[in-house]
Amino acid sequence: MFLGGFFMKKRKKFVIFAWIISIWMIISSALVLYHVFNLQMLPMQILSMVSIIVLLIVVILLLLLHFVSKKTVSRVFSSILVCLFSVVMVIGNLYLIRTNDFISSVSEQKEKVKHTVSVYALKDSKVKKLEKLDNKTVGILKKIDSVSTQKSLKDIKKQNVTIKQKMYDSVQAMVKGLYDKEVDAIILNTSYVSNVTDIEEYKDFRDKTKVVYKTVYYTKDQTDALAVSDITTHPFTIEISGNDAYGDLEEDSRSDVNMLVTVNPNTSTVLLTSIPRDYYIQYACEDNECPVGELDKLTHTGMSGVDTTRDTLSQMLGVDINYIARINFDGAKNIVDALGGVDVNVDKGLSVDEFYTNPAYGVHEGVNHLDGAGALAFARERYAYEDGDKQRVRNQQIVLEALVKKAISTDAVKNYTKLLDAMKGCFQTNMSDDEIKSFIKFQLQANPSWKFEHYVLDGYGDQLYCAASGQDASVLVPDQRTIDIASQKIKAVLNGQSSDTVSDELTGEQTIPDYMANAVSVGMKDDTSEDTSAYQDPSVYQDTGSYADESAYDGSSYDSMDYYDLEQYY
Repeated sequence: MFLGGFFMKKRKKFVIFAWIISIWMIISSALVLYHVFNLQMLPMQILSMVSIIVLLIVVILLLLLHFVSKKTVSRVFSSILVCLFSVVMVIGNLYLIRTNDFISSVSEQKEKVKHTVSVYALKDSKVKKLEKLDNKTVGILKKIDSVSTQKSLKDIKKQNVTIKQKMYDSVQAMVKGLYDKEVDAIILNTSYVSNVTDIEEYKDFRDKTKVVYKTVYYTKDQTDALAVSDITTHPFTIEISGNDAYGDLEEDSRSDVNMLVTVNPNTSTVLLTSIPRDYYIQYACEDNECPVGELDKLTHTGMSGVDTTRDTLSQMLGVDINYIARINFDGAKNIVDALGGVDVNVDKGLSVDEFYTNPAYGVHEGVNHLDGAGALAFARERYAYEDGDKQRVRNQQIVLEALVKKAISTDAVKNYTKLLDAMKGCFQTNMSDDEIKSFIKFQLQANPSWKFEHYVLDGYGDQLYCAASGQDASVLVPDQRTIDIASQKIKAVLNGQSSDTVSDELTGEQTIPDYMANAVSVGMKDDTSEDTSAYQDPSVYQDTGSYADESAYDGSSYDSMDYYDLEQYY
């Protein structure tokens, strides 16, 4: 009697435990199916298969636990199976939630763009806070970035601080005034700091100065997408903008990597079109949020917003750019590491023993396996190549192609959580989360074999006035023929053809864009295959005698390697 009662109590406890873990399994399984359907990334065949498998396992385990298991050993075994499956379902839920949150975060549309304007003083000065600048002289820019300057001045006035203003025509002249102690402090938008540190004379700006006050203001975000009706059936073009190492994705910064990625899902063709960062362009933007119509380096358009870079490239090439993707290239090395590295193929004659960007790395002819730091050094290197910046943008295309191929391979699945962590905070797009999910579903279902094609725009070097710096700078004057070829190639891919149907051969005389008709101060080079590719790279010696007006170009000031930041963050 006593033993019967004991076993009855024991069985009752097991029944309660069995129902607890059963309910846990049912709820966790139901949540997995809910999140899988809600994610909308899996093709219907896979979705149906996953649902059937999960439901079958749940039913089998319930039958095993509640009806089949009679003895203690079988009950323990079936309980362990139910608990293990429930744990798997919980982990699955976490993965699915993280995936959905990540896609939402990278495609989240910002309503405002953050701008930070700082008051800089020399680090060894007695000025430690804004109040110490009362009745002191502060340097400001006369015309450049006047909106930021006025915002800062208005804010300073609100703090009951009166300053004397000394105006400068260029950023470099204003920084020189601070270094020479003509002024006690200067007002400068933080997005311009990288331009300052690119100059050898002021590369220590961050170390030699201190921020005594900051003004933060916001402007309306203008990066609305020109969305296609169905991203899985209609061709589209994405602008890839890589910001410099010191920038982040919350604020506008220089666009140091500029690439148009044209995708035709019907022909499985991807065209990578690279535009050198120093390309001499004419600003274009909406609502006069940039110096519309003025001429500058392409990289400087990013300081007026990535939408300005998009509108400028769209105007120059005569093509629609549907989406924008921003990436912090310093953070991109983490993505490469999360994928276990990438393989890049180096053509004959392009081996490098040691990169200037990172002497710990180099590449040999053939296939090279690179980790994140190595891939970043490869994508930034220009000094080691005869073609300088042009080879650098080719390398950037190689790295991007390798990244895409690795991301759609099984390596991405094996390193899934690492990949999500690596991409967080260093990637943003105005493509909607529904479009991203639809394209992932398309990739999983159709599994297309993507064909990558490449083109790089070209020109010749010169010294011309740049609106963002307020002075002459080394630029790459566009060869209109390469602009026309790039435009035709993009349109060919959009129309279902290969870009290879458009010849890369340059015919006729070298011409410049119409917007530069009154901008060129020196004569163009002779049209030879050697010269048209000879971009005036600061790492390569330039014969100033080949220019019509030697006085217009001071090679000693701008073409030395010392003029540029050897870390090549610009």
